[in-house]
Amino acid sequence: MVRGVLLIMVILALLFGPQLWTHWIFAKYRRHREDYPGTGAEFARHLLDRFRLTHVKVDTTDLGDHYDPQTRTVRLLPDHYHGKSLTAVVVAAHEVGHAIQDATGYAPLRERTSLVRLAQRAEKFGAFVMMGIPIMAGLTRSPAGGLLVFLAGLAIMSLSAFVHLITLPVEWDASFRRALPVLEHGRYLSPRDHEAARRILTAAALTYVSASLASLLNIWRWLVLLRR
Repeated sequence: MVRGVLLIMVILALLFGPQLWTHWIFAKYRRHREDYPGTGAEFARHLLDRFRLTHVKVDTTDLGDHYDPQTRTVRLLPDHYHGKSLTAVVVAAHEVGHAIQDATGYAPLRERTSLVRLAQRAEKFGAFVMMGIPIMAGLTRSPAGGLLVFLAGLAIMSLSAFVHLITLPVEWDASFRRALPVLEHGRYLSPRDHEAARRILTAAALTYVSASLASLLNIWRWLVLLRR
């Protein structure tokens, strides 16, 4: 009994830990800063213009901070778009880092874009396949038919989690090879903010890991549902 509870606690910590830590870091440094001359959106626009990426737009979104290579748009959450905080500035720099990757022909970004699109489709199709398990078991009148469909659905949904994990190097590059040097060498931050900026950049890079773990949680929900 105790081992079972501990196992569940470990699983929950692995699934939710990175996501909770990311949210906590963003919230910790979201305090309004009067010493910043502009918002996250304005800082993103400044950096894009500095790197001659005037064709890249800056917009707000409710779907999470990201760079859209198809429309060449940096999209920021409302708090980061309108906010004048360390989190807003650093997250904006991270997303501009992706725009710089795109402009320099960084191949892993192009591959990541295709893979993420594939992962999103796979997750939806996997859920559709899972719903077909009772139908297949009924048609074949054998548990083997349902099991085969279940394994197929599990493999498809696991692809989503795998894709999110392998895109981590792209996020790490945007944070620490693009955004951090710009922030530090451009003297946009005071030295006392450098360590906090590194934490925020780490959290920004881990957003796709959180998405991967969320995909695993979705698989676990299906396992629980199908055991009933």
